Amino acid sequence: MQGKADGTIVLIVDDEHAVADSLAMVFRINGYEVQVAYSAEEAIECIALLEPNLALVDVMLPGMNGIDFAVILKDNYPDCQLVLFSGSESAGTLLQEAAKRGYWFDILAKPTHPVELLETVRRLLAGASRTRRLRPSD
Repeated sequence: MQGKADGTIVLIVDDEHAVADSLAMVFRINGYEVQVAYSAEEAIECIALLEPNLALVDVMLPGMNGIDFAVILKDNYPDCQLVLFSGSESAGTLLQEAAKRGYWFDILAKPTHPVELLETVRRLLAGASRTRRLRPSD
């Protein structure tokens, strides 16, 4: 495993409490600050307060689905990195609908091994960090 992720805030959004809580434990053990939301609506409240560096979002949520939440997230917090994951085949239809509106997302298949998930998150955050450093100062 690589070094700790000091100060990085991860928002985990999954309606399956056991999944969300297990992921939170994995990320905390690896040095991330973690907030869990069990619905997209709860997650919207969290992002306003936390401004997370990364959101890990299940696609199939009750009420607002994860892709609609991802659209809101990217519109309002474009610097927040996003990892969508799903075990449902119907996620593809939701992705197509988002693409028609100009939003392109990748989805990890559920279940994803924690090591693979952590590596995906590290790569995304490292890329975001490089992008921020390359932006001209105001």
